Amino acid sequence: MLLGMNTGDFSGIGHSPLGRRHFLKTLGIGATVFSVPGLFAEQLMLTPAQTEGPFYPDKLPLDTDNDLIIVNDSITPAVGDITWLGGKILDEHGAPIRNATVEIWQVDHHGVYLHTESGGVGRRDKNFQGFGRFVTGSSGEYVFRTVKPVAYPGRTPHIHFAVKMKGREKFTTQCYIRGEPQNKTDGVLRGIRDEKARESVIVPFSPLKDSKIGELTAQFNIVMGFTPTDKA
Repeated sequence: MLLGMNTGDFSGIGHSPLGRRHFLKTLGIGATVFSVPGLFAEQLMLTPAQTEGPFYPDKLPLDTDNDLIIVNDSITPAVGDITWLGGKILDEHGAPIRNATVEIWQVDHHGVYLHTESGGVGRRDKNFQGFGRFVTGSSGEYVFRTVKPVAYPGRTPHIHFAVKMKGREKFTTQCYIRGEPQNKTDGVLRGIRDEKARESVIVPFSPLKDSKIGELTAQFNIVMGFTPTDKA
């Protein structure tokens, strides 16, 4: 199901009554922050790049929109804790970056990727899309409806991100859940030596206010190390 793809418009988000402003409000983001580029320029930290890993889908699904819990026109949702994951793609001065393609991919509720060599592939939740895309508008915002990631052998729960822009190399990183015990021993996460940079990719997955089905919400901003006017 298409959720505002390529438009930056959240007015038709999934099966939820959440509109764009309501969704941003649940993330604790005021309109002022989104309307003043560079407001927090001195506080911004560049998002650290991380490995893409071996499980970027080896065969993309036919449905690559930003609603990962519903595949095509299915009426059966994926199993897991439904999570509204949103944020902004920003430059180093805090200005939004438009026309950036944001991709995410992650394991399902059973810890299985959308990849033929993922462990436990026979148990994969066929109702979970496993991969999604969103193209940012003028505000730099993106949003996905997905499930809270789970741990699998050797890794703490995480979501992979790729940001693609014309004339630039693909940027990859990962988003982690605040409070997960395995964060302390995860080799990929601990590979970020700078403590503040490491903390910048660990975000709360919090209960969504007024949700009657126990949905979660998470905000993950990605700060790129250039300005949109820089030459590639």
